[in-house]
Amino acid sequence: MTYAVNFGESGKNFIEIGKRPKVQGTMLRLAVPLRQTEFRSVGETMQKRKLGNSNLEVSALGLGCMGMSFSYGPPADKQEMISLLRAAVERGVTFFDTAEVYGPFANEELVGEALAPFRGKVVIATKFGFDLSGSDTRPGAAGVNSRPEQIKGAVEGSLKRLKVESIDLLYQHRVDPNVPIEDVAGTVKELIRAGKVKHFGMSEAAAKTIRRAHAVQPVTAVQSEYSLWWRKPEQELIPMLEELRIGFVPYSPLGKGFLTGAIKEDAKFDSSDFRSKLPRFTPDALKANQGLVDLLGKIAQKKKASPAQIALAWLLAQKAWIVPIPGTTKLHRLDENIGATAIQLTSDDLREIESASSKIKVEGARYPEAIERMTGL
Repeated sequence: MTYAVNFGESGKNFIEIGKRPKVQGTMLRLAVPLRQTEFRSVGETMQKRKLGNSNLEVSALGLGCMGMSFSYGPPADKQEMISLLRAAVERGVTFFDTAEVYGPFANEELVGEALAPFRGKVVIATKFGFDLSGSDTRPGAAGVNSRPEQIKGAVEGSLKRLKVESIDLLYQHRVDPNVPIEDVAGTVKELIRAGKVKHFGMSEAAAKTIRRAHAVQPVTAVQSEYSLWWRKPEQELIPMLEELRIGFVPYSPLGKGFLTGAIKEDAKFDSSDFRSKLPRFTPDALKANQGLVDLLGKIAQKKKASPAQIALAWLLAQKAWIVPIPGTTKLHRLDENIGATAIQLTSDDLREIESASSKIKVEGARYPEAIERMTGL
């Protein structure tokens, strides 16, 4: 819809002022967010998906919030991130992912403040499971702790920070080998009965462990890394999830940014960016894995899309109960990611991707050995 606006004499003066070089840059910075906001109308809904056999319905694409305050370099500006989170809601995103360890605590506080006006209209997932009592609280540096009293304390903290009366989806962030998973699931079951939690999830757990937990308290969703350059979940995890009708929430669906095509082999990462420590982000590995980005670029050109959109569309095409949660701190990337939900990959497209990607040997481990050992338990 187009509107004719008469700015009058003062409007003419404003236009003349805007022609001055020093003012043009400021006006551009103001105008760009306005144009981006017009990408979708406020309240426009996105396609919904149900996570497995549960009644938990969320937008087909969620938003991973970790990078807004943690792990990908220095924390972003809080007010800008609040605006971004609210812009996501306006564009139809209803599924937001955080954790107490992100910050720690700062990311939950951010998400809680930003989404407070939308309580009851969005789904917030958070996680427990790391021991945050020490001085080094980074995942991998901090140990795990899923003792019942620890879980209950973590939930009380998350409820306050998220400003909610009940947590929509509570994941065990990493399996604690010292606590039987039946005790963990039983504790969450108690919290669900008490009305403090609605749904139970697990993250980076082994299929056999998920089965044991599911027998005590039904698991609504499992979150693990999954993308074109990390396909291990296809071996055991995804078949088991399909059998038990559990939803799947892939994190790092864009390969921590690599599959967007924006990261070149000579990329340098700040010491506060955890990718600086990942074997898969060394110059040699980035160069060796470029074939995947080239493949996505080829399909993207045909579809008039971006490599990131093809990577996300590929995930969405795998199963109807898969809900990726790409993260971003930029509005134009949010819009780009949301655009993936409108892309339909044909069976020929999927076969082409499968055939070409099977010939590419991905180089470099996804995590350092110490962090990888915390997964698949």
